[in-house]
Amino acid sequence: MANERLRTALLERGTTIVEVAEAIEVDAKTVERWITRGRVPYRKHRFAVAKLLGVEEAYLWPEAMTPAQAAAVSGSELVTVYPHRWAVPKDTWGRLFSTAQEEIGVLVYSGIFIAQDTGIMRIFAEKAKAGVRVRVLLGNPDALEAAQRGADEGLGDGMAAQTRMALTLYRPLQQVEGIEIRLHHTILYNSIYRADDQLLVNTHIYGKFATDAPVMHLRKVAGGDMVSTYADSFEAVWAGATPIES
Repeated sequence: MANERLRTALLERGTTIVEVAEAIEVDAKTVERWITRGRVPYRKHRFAVAKLLGVEEAYLWPEAMTPAQAAAVSGSELVTVYPHRWAVPKDTWGRLFSTAQEEIGVLVYSGIFIAQDTGIMRIFAEKAKAGVRVRVLLGNPDALEAAQRGADEGLGDGMAAQTRMALTLYRPLQQVEGIEIRLHHTILYNSIYRADDQLLVNTHIYGKFATDAPVMHLRKVAGGDMVSTYADSFEAVWAGATPIES
């Protein structure tokens, strides 16, 4: 059976069979068989092709790993778990964002502790000036979802007030090219802090402040899907969010 996902991925990116073969150093006829006959490449070749095309290996070859193998690979993306956000070492946040070469992302309701950290704000500005895309998603302070989260945490109108304060603190960064800030109106089950293929994911727990909830440190591993799942979630919220005027 032909691998239509692989064929489509090549077409979408304007990449030819010959170009793929040259990039990963195999014969073009081998790549053609991967497409027309559905042959499954060795894992090193699957990884190389997926990286070249910018898609997940598991998407191109979903049958390549057993469910147990896929679960094991995804589990290896978990670097560590902190029992509470306040237990994450302070310099961990700065180190995370400092590693970014292409992408920084923040998805929160207010994330006031980030906005109040002048060191992290400086990192965002410096990274943006160096060509890193910096995207910040804050909860719309007038949205029902933000009000509900404030009620769940026992903050009441405090959540909206924190978001407005964060917006004020981010204002200088709005003038920096490469930094984009949007307001969302979604229900968040976790906050996401991203630097390329690394994430800090702060879960949300009913009746608890986010600072008291656990944080997972994730790092992308070829064949794993935990990081990509959270990254896809970020993109979905971003697509429906409203840009803030400078």
